[in-house]
Amino acid sequence: MNAPTGQRMRKTLACTAAANAYQKAFGAELKRRVVDDGEPFAIVQADTPHEIFHVMDIPIITNQWWSAYISAKQLSARYFQVMTDHGFPENSCKYCSLGFACTLANDPATAPWGGLPTPTVLVARLTCDCIQHVFQQWAQAMNTDFFPMEAPAWEAKVPRWFEQSRTNWDAVYQPDRIAHMVAEMRDLIALLEKKTGRRFDEEKFHYLMERINEQEGYIWEANQALAKARPCPVSIGEQMSNTMIPQWHRGSDWAVAHAKSFRDEVLERIDQGLGAAENEQLRLMWIGAGVWHDPGFYQALEERLGAVFVWSMYMPFAGPQYIREIKGRPMDALASRICSMNEVLHLPPWMNSWMESEAERCGIDAAVVLLPPDNRLSQSGTRLTALSLEQAGVPVLMIDADMVDAKNWDHAKMVGLVSDFLQEKGLA
Repeated sequence: MNAPTGQRMRKTLACTAAANAYQKAFGAELKRRVVDDGEPFAIVQADTPHEIFHVMDIPIITNQWWSAYISAKQLSARYFQVMTDHGFPENSCKYCSLGFACTLANDPATAPWGGLPTPTVLVARLTCDCIQHVFQQWAQAMNTDFFPMEAPAWEAKVPRWFEQSRTNWDAVYQPDRIAHMVAEMRDLIALLEKKTGRRFDEEKFHYLMERINEQEGYIWEANQALAKARPCPVSIGEQMSNTMIPQWHRGSDWAVAHAKSFRDEVLERIDQGLGAAENEQLRLMWIGAGVWHDPGFYQALEERLGAVFVWSMYMPFAGPQYIREIKGRPMDALASRICSMNEVLHLPPWMNSWMESEAERCGIDAAVVLLPPDNRLSQSGTRLTALSLEQAGVPVLMIDADMVDAKNWDHAKMVGLVSDFLQEKGLA
C-alpha cells in the first residue's frame, strides 16, 4: 500500500515558529560545517552523552533526528527497499537503520544534504541486539570508527525512580554502573581529542551541566502547569517541537532562553484559558516516539472528537531524567542521566510505573500506544505498560505502525481507528 503524504501540524505558538526557524538555520549551518567545510563531526544515538561533543564544539548528527528528517521528506520507503536489495531483512529496526539505509543508497540527488560525509566517529549504546550490527556496518560503509558504549543491567529495581532521580541519583542508578559509564566517557573524550585535536574543558563542562538544569527546569515547570490546566493549552506536536529542538542543543544560550520563552507562553495561554482544541472532551496519552511522517495525525482527533493528546514522553522526561543535583561531580551526574535512559522509557518496572503515575498526574482518559512491529526495544516493556495502565483504569489502544516507515500508514484509517476505539469504550 502506498501511504498518502502525512498531514501537516497546525501551529499556534510563537515559540514553535521560533524553534523551527532556529532548527532550519542550524541545519544549514551544520551542513556548511560538516559537508562543505569538512569539520570533524559525529553520528550519535539519542541516548549517548551529547554534552561531551557540545563542550568540545564537535557537531553531532543524532541518528533519531536524522531518521525523522529523512522520514518527513517521505524517503523512507525508497531507502528501506535499498536495504532489502543489499540483502538485509525486511524486518530490520527501522528507526535505528534508516540513516544507514540512506548511506547505502548513495544517491546524492535524493538524500538530504546530498548525503552525509564521513564522520569522525559513530557512537551508540548497545541497548539491544540490532544496535551493534547497524552501527558496526554503518561505520564500515563510511570507513570510520564505531565507539560502542555498554548498557550494563540495572539491578536496583526502583519502580518510582522518578521521585528520587534529581537528588538521589548516585544511589538510584547504582554507583558501579555510573563509574563504568564515566570510564567509557573518558575513553570517548580521549578518542575525540586524538582524532580532532580539540580539548575537553572541565570547567566549561560543569557550566554546561548547570545550564542544562536551568533549561530542563523551565520545561518541567511548563509541563507541571500543563498537566493541571483544563483545557490543555498546547498540542502534543508543539510540545514535542519546543522540547526536542532545544534538547538537541541543550545547555546552549539559545536552548535555555527558548525553554524559558516556551514556559512563559504556556503559562500565558493557561491564564487566558486557551486550549489546543476548541472543545476539549478527552485527554489522551501517546506512548512511543512521534509519528514523524504524519505530524498532523494528533490534531485530527482534536477536530473530530475534542480528544486532545496532552502527554508524550518528551516533555515530562525533562524533569526526572535530565535534572540532576551536580554535587561537585558533573561527569557522574551525566553518567546517571545516560545509563538508564532506555530502561525508564522501554522496560518494566521503570517504564510502566512512571507512565501509570503520569497518567494519574495528567488526568488521562485513554492511552494510545505505538507498537513498531520491527523495533524490539520499543516493544520490550510496552505490553506490560499497557496492562498496568488498564489495571489502573486507563483504556489502551495499541497501534501496529512505525515512527519513520510510512509504508503501512494511512492517515484517515489511523484517525478512524482511534476514533472507533474511543467510541467503543464509551468515551466519545
